[in-house]
Amino acid sequence: MFFNSFDYLLFFPTVFLLYWFVFQRNLLLQNGFLLIASYFFYGWWSWEFTGLLFLSTLIDFSFGFLVASPDRKKAKLFLILSILNNLGLLALFKYYNFFAEQIEAGFAKIGWECHPILLNVALPIGISFYTFHGMSYVFDIYRGQQKPTKNFIDYSVFVSFFPLLVAGPIERANHLLPQVQKKRSYSDVQWIEGSRLILWGLFKKVVIADSLAVIANQVFSDFSNQSSFMLILGAIAFSFQIYGDFSGYSDIAIGSAKLLGFELLSNFKFPYFSRNIAEFWRRWHVSLSSWFRDYLYIPLGGSKSGTTKAFRNTYVIFLVSGFWHGASWNFIIWGFIHACFFLPLLLLHQNRKYTEVTIAENRYLPNLKEIVQVLFTFSLVTLAWIFFRQTDSQLAIDYVKRMVVNAVENPEQFKTWPKVDAGIFWIIPFIVYDWINRRNERVVRFPRHVVLRWFMYVLMIFFIFLFSNRDVAFIYFQF
Repeated sequence: MFFNSFDYLLFFPTVFLLYWFVFQRNLLLQNGFLLIASYFFYGWWSWEFTGLLFLSTLIDFSFGFLVASPDRKKAKLFLILSILNNLGLLALFKYYNFFAEQIEAGFAKIGWECHPILLNVALPIGISFYTFHGMSYVFDIYRGQQKPTKNFIDYSVFVSFFPLLVAGPIERANHLLPQVQKKRSYSDVQWIEGSRLILWGLFKKVVIADSLAVIANQVFSDFSNQSSFMLILGAIAFSFQIYGDFSGYSDIAIGSAKLLGFELLSNFKFPYFSRNIAEFWRRWHVSLSSWFRDYLYIPLGGSKSGTTKAFRNTYVIFLVSGFWHGASWNFIIWGFIHACFFLPLLLLHQNRKYTEVTIAENRYLPNLKEIVQVLFTFSLVTLAWIFFRQTDSQLAIDYVKRMVVNAVENPEQFKTWPKVDAGIFWIIPFIVYDWINRRNERVVRFPRHVVLRWFMYVLMIFFIFLFSNRDVAFIYFQF
């Protein structure tokens, strides 16, 4: 079920009431109930894939004990086997057809016929996320950061916890598992913060992102007949659509978890206020970026093994990150583009800049330099999003060509505002509200005055129900 569906509107309050008022006295029963609720949530799409989720969970749970062996050679062997198991699941269900088709096309170019068997199986929902949960658990045990748990229910809750199961955040075993293993108590603070995050997340998804999706779909589906102005607007609309869509999901996930007594990892830290690409990737899909940094980039040597290896590792991390999003060349190209954007910062040793200080720190407004930096970074990110949005890489190239050529041929078009869906203007309150909250992504600020605060609550709920007639799935569900 989707977070923005009436099914979830019935499901979550039911879980909440039973969780706190029926099972709260016994941790084992509470976790057992949470596990059943998570499998029910996951099985709402397709019950047959719950077996795959269970099998993946059981295998990694078992490998955890083997990787904990004091014999480091034996531990490393089982670590490798665990990684191969998880990557094997991804390769089979997510990438097999892609590689098979590439092999067929490669043989065709040299005149050989090859007809590989293709799998006619839907991609299991959330497989890219729960396999990474399992790998983080085994990695952390191997590094000595986590001890293997003997309670299969606790571990299963960590892997399949329903708020994050389908589209993250990608949790770490040493962060979430201890929360599963200890008794949780109801907190008014978590209730308030969680409810506000859910409300703001739903508003971002249902009202803002889905409104911008109408514009983005219209422009991208018929880009060859659009003006350069409209192509730019379409790309901007998609930039804010995917941000509102995915960060909205993350807010609802983190908010739902808060209401159940859990604190999940942050996934977005206002990435469109970034002053360079490196800062953007520290703020966008944070749980995935940090996962690749800790479990791939640093083990490869990071940026401390010389310039050549640093460049190599940068391309590896971005290409793998792109390919993680989907078995298609456009995602690989998208990752490659971001690697190219990142390299100048690495070469000039600017990649670690802006790691601590928030934009306009201790000021209400940014200065001119910050405004230019943010606009430039956003332009680069938006350009790359075109390749993410267009599943055919050639169409993405044609989109960019059309955008540039038409602007040169017809500069007069920028003097008048074209006729465009009014949904584009939802970007303005989105930016303003993000700016107000930019210092803390985990707490959504509302007016202190009780009347104004409740007026905003009611107004947002009104718009959510008003716009809820669209049936638009979360973008990252496909990954």
